[in-house]
Amino acid sequence: MSRRIDPDGTRSHAGITLRELEVLEALISAGSSINAARRLGISQSAVSRRLTQLEDRLGSRLFRREGGGLRPTIEALSINEKLRPVFDTLAKIVNADEAPEEGYGGTLSIVAPPTIAHRFLPTRIAAFRKRNPALHVSLDVLASDSLLTGIAESRFDIGLTDSTVAHDGVVSELLLETQAVCIMRKDHHLAGFDVIRPEDLHEEQFVALSRRHSSRAKIDRLFERAGVDMHIVIETSTNVSLVEFVGEGLGVSLLNPFPMIHQVSDQIAIRPFLPAIRYTANFMVPASRPLSSATSAFMQSIRSSLDRSAYPDLPLPR
Repeated sequence: MSRRIDPDGTRSHAGITLRELEVLEALISAGSSINAARRLGISQSAVSRRLTQLEDRLGSRLFRREGGGLRPTIEALSINEKLRPVFDTLAKIVNADEAPEEGYGGTLSIVAPPTIAHRFLPTRIAAFRKRNPALHVSLDVLASDSLLTGIAESRFDIGLTDSTVAHDGVVSELLLETQAVCIMRKDHHLAGFDVIRPEDLHEEQFVALSRRHSSRAKIDRLFERAGVDMHIVIETSTNVSLVEFVGEGLGVSLLNPFPMIHQVSDQIAIRPFLPAIRYTANFMVPASRPLSSATSAFMQSIRSSLDRSAYPDLPLPR
């Protein structure tokens, strides 16, 4: 394929420019052209124009309009997945050029719900802060609904949550996808099963998350469709206490493996659960302003620290 320089000075490969690919990535992450424009610091019309140019060059449609948003096609998702390592590398280069030898200065305000804030972020924030001693970092712990409002109002630079939300004032970027596992004590009779299904939990004592969690609604619907009555013995608001209650023998439960799976007691057995209940962990940033260099570097630091291979190593059937 031939290389050339576009009239705007952008180097392209077979006619496709880096800006067009950035628009594709931003649209998939942001879900709408207005949020993608805010993130890239360009106009909404420029986003639409670049998308049209990219679709013309590829000869295929990359997005469909659904419910006021943009839904990427399979081809768009495939292209974006192949581009992720490229953009990660570019981010490292840009951040290395922008950061002074002593690291980033200024402030970085982070917000997360309790389990992520307590069980995942502290060591990673500490490592990032040590590399950037002039940076003032704050960590707030809030429920996901309050977190969303705080991000939309630009009271925080970045959030990390396992809730799936849509808000015009927030841009969401995927960090990790997981699916539910079933946990029980190793002396529980279900520990002898290779895979746990809803019917296996009929009349079993069950430890449940409280109803304010979006994942609780998914579990309720699944059991209702399967015609299985949940015998809930206790409800709790955090995954940390949920794991503790299972360890105390109060019952079995379904757990999002991120970030708790590697911190459960040796007395707890972990089994795959089908049909799959899927979860995502997402970064959230304000849609009203571009990312700061420190925020971008922090996101890259978290991505680099996450061993994604640790999760597929679990017996998680797809």
